[in-house]
Amino acid sequence: MTTRSTKLPGVGTQYDISTRAGRRVSVVAHQDGRRFLAFYTPDDPDACQATVPLDPDEAGSLAKILEPGEAQTPGLGACGLDIDLVTVRIPLTGHSPYSGEVLGETKARTRTGASIVAVLRRTGPVPSPTPDFRLEAGDVLVAVGTREGVDELTRIISGT
Repeated sequence: MTTRSTKLPGVGTQYDISTRAGRRVSVVAHQDGRRFLAFYTPDDPDACQATVPLDPDEAGSLAKILEPGEAQTPGLGACGLDIDLVTVRIPLTGHSPYSGEVLGETKARTRTGASIVAVLRRTGPVPSPTPDFRLEAGDVLVAVGTREGVDELTRIISGT
């Protein structure tokens, strides 16, 4: 296992971890406290598969979970909520009514309760896209919500 840190002027620091199995994971620690996890493909350590944005509280919770030797992680399950959430990938075809439109036009969360948390594009993933992000045919939307919510969002995005 190897670790490396790289200063990113005006942004923060990137920490790279190469596991003994040859996988690479990075954490970009922004100066404002945000964190992004990045996962790389095993056959090309420079090709990013996915990124996950974390606010300071989320990063702290993940750090507690990853801490070796923790018999029980404080705070897990403390809220008592039992919500079944699913994550789906929704392909955006040229037949979609939202091809060429901005993400905000979908009104995804208002209409379905599901959130579009990333867009996978041929040129690379776009985590946490803003409402003014323009969708293109060939994009794959990553959505999180209840089964019913993501099913409805899939129907809306496909235009059926």
